[in-house]
Amino acid sequence: MPPVKSVAAANRLLASLPGKDRQGLLALCEPVELAFGDILARPGEPIHYAYFPTQSSISLLATINGHPGLEVGLIGNEGMLGIALILDIAVSPLHAVVQGQGTALRVDAEALCRQLAANPALRGVLQRYLHVHIAQLAQTAACTRFHAVEARLARRLLMTQDRAQSNTFHVTQEFLAAMLGVRRVGVTKAAITLQNDKLIRYSRGDITILDRNRLEQSSCSCYAADKASYERMMK
Repeated sequence: MPPVKSVAAANRLLASLPGKDRQGLLALCEPVELAFGDILARPGEPIHYAYFPTQSSISLLATINGHPGLEVGLIGNEGMLGIALILDIAVSPLHAVVQGQGTALRVDAEALCRQLAANPALRGVLQRYLHVHIAQLAQTAACTRFHAVEARLARRLLMTQDRAQSNTFHVTQEFLAAMLGVRRVGVTKAAITLQNDKLIRYSRGDITILDRNRLEQSSCSCYAADKASYERMMK
């Protein structure tokens, strides 16, 4: 696996830190390989590590009756898992599972808290990211309630493409149905529509984005709202 310094720039939060502050945090990080389906956090359980994805993505799920249910967030190289630590809370509020396998930087939760106390630049970056994170959670809740499945699927595929950093990625209909909170037949119909419009190519879980501009047009406004929120707060 590549050394910590060589992958750090792949995470936008880490890359935004001043050089000295970034190096102080990187000294505490270790590169890890995240596998699809790995459970990184469970609601109500202690946060042992924070993760800064570099070439991976992590799905955040709200639990229903004690079981992982609807997806409420997706974290890739723009963010981190474990943001509750900025509030001095070391308990996870959500279920976190690896959706896109790949690399990440992992840091011990207690070590990160010490860095937060001693490093105003790091604290400022993560506070701004916390603001963005809360806004995106709220946006997803509204999106799930008010927008059609086809538009929500387009948004979800764009989010996945951003984090996969590739036009082609693997995600099954079963997984998408669970993430979007709809029956599999709903995802199938929406995917067929996008494929017939030549926006995507879909076969046995392998998805290729054929026309990103038109896919963005088919997406609900929440995708653009999320991007604008991030760029406004993290610039």
